[in-house]
Amino acid sequence: MEMEKKTPDFSGKWKMKSSENFEGLLKELGVNVFLRKIAATAASSPAVEITQQDESLSIKTSTSVRTTHVSFTVGQSFNETTVDGRPCTSFPKWETDSKISCEQTLQKGDGPKTMWTRELTNDGELILTMTAGDVVCTRVYERE
Repeated sequence: MEMEKKTPDFSGKWKMKSSENFEGLLKELGVNVFLRKIAATAASSPAVEITQQDESLSIKTSTSVRTTHVSFTVGQSFNETTVDGRPCTSFPKWETDSKISCEQTLQKGDGPKTMWTRELTNDGELILTMTAGDVVCTRVYERE
């Protein structure tokens, strides 16, 4: 009998525990110093709410400055914006049983290659990594 692959459950409300190198990521993307400072401050305590139905996820991230919302199904490309607000086409796929990786392709213009991953750890944390070029920003969330 074939074991059914259980889809990990990302749903819930998440609060950020730690953030590493977010400003470095923005710098790599060419965001100016003033905006980086605002973004780094605003992004210091995002509230993330994820709802999930099988392979479809909806992720709402709220900060004091703005709220972003993306919905996607793993294995299907979708439109979103990069951290610095440029439209891109993203393709999420399962990298492991508990990790989604998503490559982003800018719809116009060029810039550093960007991608993100979201991974559920065995102890129930959610690790978000955002990459621009060679710069990686890592954020760890825990369920509220």
